[in-house]
Amino acid sequence: MKLKVIVHPAEEGGFWAEVPAIQGCATQGDTMEELLKNLHEAVEACLSVDLEQIELSGNDRILDLAV
Repeated sequence: MKLKVIVHPAEEGGFWAEVPAIQGCATQGDTMEELLKNLHEAVEACLSVDLEQIELSGNDRILDLAV
């Protein structure tokens, strides 16, 4: 999956970034390397689902989809 990310310089130094395709998904980092690491973690957290909170019937299946 490829996502567009908007990177902004932070007023206090470093960077902050947002992922427009995922509402509320944003993070920051002191360096570009730290920002990229934090972006991966933020996107994973924003897209994660706790399957224990979802009711499934006997005919339902869970699939992993790579886009």
